[in-house]
Amino acid sequence: MRDRELLDEIYELSLPRLGAYGFALTGSYSAAEELVQAAIVKTFSKRRRYRDLAAAEAYVRSAIRTLHIDGTRRQARWTAAASSLVADDQVSDHAPRVDSDDAVNRALATLPPRVRTAVALRYVDDMTVADIAHTMGTAEGTIKRYLSEGRESLATTLGVPVAEEPETVQIKEARR
Repeated sequence: MRDRELLDEIYELSLPRLGAYGFALTGSYSAAEELVQAAIVKTFSKRRRYRDLAAAEAYVRSAIRTLHIDGTRRQARWTAAASSLVADDQVSDHAPRVDSDDAVNRALATLPPRVRTAVALRYVDDMTVADIAHTMGTAEGTIKRYLSEGRESLATTLGVPVAEEPETVQIKEARR
């Protein structure tokens, strides 16, 4: 399949899924659009041969994840450096908030970036704790803490009971 045809198919068939994935990671429609576009450019600017649409989409999804994690790290470094350059009375929180009627989107927007990223990788990308730890460059225990904090915060914000980790539920059902 030629690159141009494959790129057309990515835009026609895969863009909604990729955009939803980007939104789950960032919590912002505009940031998700920028992230997806950057990932597509990064993926197709190099001469690679993809065997089919699924392989190309998987590669774009991986690029989205990598670009998001790198951006989060870069923003954290910048925030740390900038706070030391500005007097405390001049520092204010300018983090954009997602103005949405969707309760889940608002709840996700309240999570810290690394917690939101871990939650999105676990529940949207269906990655294991070990895979998330490797991808984010963090210890597995830290990822478990992020996931626990994310579940508790989302449950509180949404007014629902705290859900158990799906793997835990499956293990309990197998023991019965």
